[in-house]
Amino acid sequence: MIQDRSRFRRTAVPVVPLLDQDDAPLLAARFFADGDPGPIVASLALAPELLEVTLPFVGAALGPSALSLRTKEIVILRMSAVAGCRYCVDSHTVVAFDAGLDAGLIHALRDSNAVSLANPAEQALVAWIDAVGGALGPVAPALAEELARHWRDFEIVELTLTIAATLMLNRYCTALALPTSPATLARLAEIGYG
Repeated sequence: MIQDRSRFRRTAVPVVPLLDQDDAPLLAARFFADGDPGPIVASLALAPELLEVTLPFVGAALGPSALSLRTKEIVILRMSAVAGCRYCVDSHTVVAFDAGLDAGLIHALRDSNAVSLANPAEQALVAWIDAVGGALGPVAPALAEELARHWRDFEIVELTLTIAATLMLNRYCTALALPTSPATLARLAEIGYG
């Protein structure tokens, strides 16, 4: 059975149906084993051959790594705000809060205007995110030089791939009008972002 779309906050109906466990193709069934996997998986289940490769990539790009959870959430939340992805901003506001980012930083990252941070490494990172994910064409050499003052080469590679993977998901979620789940909405209200 197709998931009841009314249980999600949306002004528009998702572009594609969100599958549930009963309607998931056999190749996608394991992703539903623990219940509702969320809108990204529920939509990707329509193309299980893509689901099989997308989730491991996203898990590797956005999951635990040499970068701290704080750093990953700065990247994901800021890129999502710059891209205007309501679904990802909602979801990662909760994750960022749970990762220990303070309310002031979360508010600054969610604002699509310029961000001013006291930490020079994080300021260089936000400038990099804005340039890589929020503009077209090459990134100004001065931004790369500033980033390199604070981050090692392997970190720059991972940061940049995290930005790109987040932007991919931002466009996917926005284009398909994926809804924010009631659980996320409840957490947003609980932590003051509702």
